[in-house]
Amino acid sequence: MLKQKYQLKNYHWLLVIVVFLLSGLGVLFINSADSSYTMKQFVGLLFCGGVMLALSFVNYNVICDYSRILYAVNLILLAFVKVAGVKVGGARRWINLGFTRVQPSEFTKIIMIIFVAVYIQEHEEDFDDWKVLLRLAVLCGVPLLLVVIEPDLSTTLDITCILLAVIFAGGLNARFIRKAILVIVPLAALFIWYIQTPNQILLQDYQVKRIMTFLNPSKYADTTAYQQENSVMAIGSGQLYGKGLNNNTISDVTATDTGLVAEQQTDFIFSVVGEEVGFIGSVIVIALLAIIVIQCLIIAHRAKNISGRLIAVGMAAMIGFQSFINIGVATHILPNTGLTLPFMSYGLTSLLSCMVGIGMTLNVGLQRHY
Repeated sequence: MLKQKYQLKNYHWLLVIVVFLLSGLGVLFINSADSSYTMKQFVGLLFCGGVMLALSFVNYNVICDYSRILYAVNLILLAFVKVAGVKVGGARRWINLGFTRVQPSEFTKIIMIIFVAVYIQEHEEDFDDWKVLLRLAVLCGVPLLLVVIEPDLSTTLDITCILLAVIFAGGLNARFIRKAILVIVPLAALFIWYIQTPNQILLQDYQVKRIMTFLNPSKYADTTAYQQENSVMAIGSGQLYGKGLNNNTISDVTATDTGLVAEQQTDFIFSVVGEEVGFIGSVIVIALLAIIVIQCLIIAHRAKNISGRLIAVGMAAMIGFQSFINIGVATHILPNTGLTLPFMSYGLTSLLSCMVGIGMTLNVGLQRHY
């Protein structure tokens, strides 16, 4: 299967070009945010880009054949993080390799997309059976539980939304969706009420503050809302054309002097984009992200089998959802979550995860049915 011949006319060069262009812009903006991360991100881009191109010529069906092994390895890594992972800011999310740190939950996104895609393909005929869906829910719930207890609620919600998109695209019956909505809406209201009660045990205090800051920003204007408000100020100060590269005067001051826009090179990279290249540049960045999502959906539409289609849909959901959340946080229309902006934010594990997913999606495109 690895010797399968491909026609390069089916290769999605536009997707490759946009991914490298966006990643290159990411290096420039990371350099503006904190130049100490620039070289590491650049070297990581070269490595991850090479992995993406190599994987684009590896038959994705071969990788899918090992979906159960990948699932097991994923569980082992997530469990290892909880036992012997590096603790930063009260959470154990990283494994220290000496020369760098990796975040297994980022790999969980890709592995679970593959696993769920294969599962749905194997149960194509009986996917509407509640026993099949219940088994899938349990299999998805185990790694999600390991991620949420790190604790990493934002990544858990991210993975959940990605997998829901894959399951929906896999042909989930509309009656299940309607029933799920009828259950989820009142549960969400109950959840918001419960986390405000004394001695609640579901969330960490900082997680509750992030949610309440979003629901009642004026109450937290002088505390947890500061970070996002200064991000909005930085973006707005860029006006139409921006101040130019390395001229992030507002966001740089708040980051280095008062700490009001922390982790600017990761979670709030869009504040640098808005300040330095303005509205026009921000729209271009969003458009490039949208092109990646659209290209993945085009590949999904032309895929030759269900697993290929769902892998491409999963990548479209991952890039689209994370971009929406990250930019929504930076512009203060969503609660502060800590999700990176795909291809743009600093983080080699996140970059590698995205590149691996795009590499597999490119191979799906090479094997299209027409």
